Formats: sequence, C-alpha cells, structure tokens
Amino acid sequence: MTSRLELLPGGGRGGRRTLAETAAAELHQLILSGELPSGTPLRLVELANRLEMSQMPVREGLRRLEALGLVDIIPHRGAWVRELSLEDLHDTHETRLALESLAVRAAAEHFAAADEQQAIVALEEHLRLSRADDSIGARQAHADFHFALYRAGGSQWLARAIEPVWQNSERYRFGSRQTPFQIEQNRKEHQAILDACVARDPDAAEQALRNHLAGAVQRITETMTSKQKGTST
Repeated sequence: MTSRLELLPGGGRGGRRTLAETAAAELHQLILSGELPSGTPLRLVELANRLEMSQMPVREGLRRLEALGLVDIIPHRGAWVRELSLEDLHDTHETRLALESLAVRAAAEHFAAADEQQAIVALEEHLRLSRADDSIGARQAHADFHFALYRAGGSQWLARAIEPVWQNSERYRFGSRQTPFQIEQNRKEHQAILDACVARDPDAAEQALRNHLAGAVQRITETMTSKQKGTST
C-alpha cells in the first residue's frame, strides 16, 4: 500500500519517512478513502498486521492522526476513527474560511511568477488525475495547488495552522466520485482563485476562495443529509 499525501506533520517532506510517519500516512489514506469509516475501532494488533509492521510505529502513527483530529484516543479504552457530523463539517468549514481567507489574501499581495508556475502545474495535474478517476493522486494535487498559493503569502505558521482543518475536511470527501461537470466546475473555481492571485487582487482572491469553499460544503451537506434520510426510512 502506498500513499502520496504529504500533508502530515513530519510526513517525509524532503527526506525519508520513519516507520511512524509511514504508519500515519497509510492509516490516513485508509480513513480518507472510507476503508476505515468514522467510528471504526482502531486495534493495534489488527492494524500492525495490516500494515506489516510492529505495534510501536502504529501507536505513534495513531497519535499523529489524533493531533490532526482524525482519531479519538481514550486511555485504557482504545482508539476510534473520529465520527463525521454536519456540525463538525460546518465548524471545520468556518475555520477554514477564517484561516484560508487570510492566507489567500497574503498570497495575492506577494504572488510571484514562480508561485504561479507551481500552482499551474498542480492545477493541471489535479484536472488530469480527476478525469482519470485517480482519487488519491487528485487529492494530493488539490492540496498541492492550494498550499502553493498559501505558502506564497510567506507565513509558515499560517500554512501550518491550516493543515489540521484541511485534513479534517478531506474526510468528508470520501466516496464522492465527480461527474465531468463537477470536475470542470472545480477547475473554473480554482482558476478564478489563481487568476486573482496573479492579478494581485486580494479582494477577488478571497471572494473566489469563499465561492469555492461554499460550493464544496453545500455539496457535501446535501450528500450527508440525503444519506441520513435514507438510513432513517
């Protein structure tokens, strides 16, 4: 099993992963893909066997995911994948809006040609992988695009602050296959954010980002509400 997502604390950027980082990345992907659904008990022996490693790095990997808010750990009782809820979704959305609005405004004020090129490459990769139905690769390219913008603002702490809420919001995208129309709509929304940054227009960049996030949370809310109605009938 491999995982391309690199938005984990110490997740191997620029160097070789430790076993704990590998365990965290593999478990992270299982959670995002829905293979470990919300509420799933995370038993050390079972996970160690599944990942083909000892229990110690798996335990540390779970602690890393707890720090991201993806796992709940209760001493002497065990660990579980954190539950999904509409309340948590909207709380996460509001937090992302606050942090990412600051980040994209700063990006627009400082955007350089190198930042534009990095974002273009990531956006093209996201479009290609989305059309190929490569959910893992598309998720990584999507993160690469947004964080190429956010890091352009020059604040390392702001980008780091965004990571946990970003990771939590990614849990709500599991199992959602995009139609060609949705893929094209996402492309237009991302392009609008990038164009505003290139134009060094902070107001337009923030508005484009807010439109993008609002559309995403609306689609996820509708999907979750529909599923809840289906299970209650």
